[in-house]
Amino acid sequence: MKKTLIWIASVIGMTAVLTLGLEYFTKFNNSNQTIAVSGECLTSAPKDRTAITLHIKTLDKSAAVSMKRASVKAEEITKFLKTQDVEIQTTQFDSYQKTEWDNNLQKSIEIGIETNIALEVSAKKIEIIEVILSKFAGMTDVYSENLRMFTSSETMKPIIEKCLGTAVENARERATVIAKSDGKKVGKMISANFIQTSTEDEIRPMNMLRSTKAESALFSGGLSSKDTDLTVSIGAVFEIK
Repeated sequence: MKKTLIWIASVIGMTAVLTLGLEYFTKFNNSNQTIAVSGECLTSAPKDRTAITLHIKTLDKSAAVSMKRASVKAEEITKFLKTQDVEIQTTQFDSYQKTEWDNNLQKSIEIGIETNIALEVSAKKIEIIEVILSKFAGMTDVYSENLRMFTSSETMKPIIEKCLGTAVENARERATVIAKSDGKKVGKMISANFIQTSTEDEIRPMNMLRSTKAESALFSGGLSSKDTDLTVSIGAVFEIK
């Protein structure tokens, strides 16, 4: 009888402990509930730089001659560019055996070693790019590509940071509305991640360096300087009380 009573008392005791434990667990979860929301900011940034790619392309049966000719051209162009207020970046430097299809032989034939050197040049003033194009117009083995305007990272950075703050505020406002409908308040932000998207740079393909007159006509035709559209989105998790 005593053993039975002890066993019943033990069961009751364990049940009470489990009940208290479950009650504590529930309260703990309720006091630490979270809500996940998104926030957005739409803005724009001015395009403050104009860029062009000067593409040097040489072809010769000899690899050494092909590379030498391309390197000499690159040095000549770079020497002039260093006298201008521009930023220069080499985006391509390679040599390979070039082939072309021979319809008579019905097979590909080797025509020589092609060397490519691409120099991306950008400036704050569009007039400088026009001067550069005029300088090298008609130069053998030199082609211009990807005339465009873009927003520099220096200009973009503070605009994105400000927009990010707006996106966070937008996310908190959404969380507040949702929490309020359940009679609760929004607490601190626990975590967040953000995604930035922007419109692509306008690129105007060019397959050769034109004459000075033709290039001037191209510029006077109006290279679009429309602002870069930016979207900053965040996913945030807030504590609710």
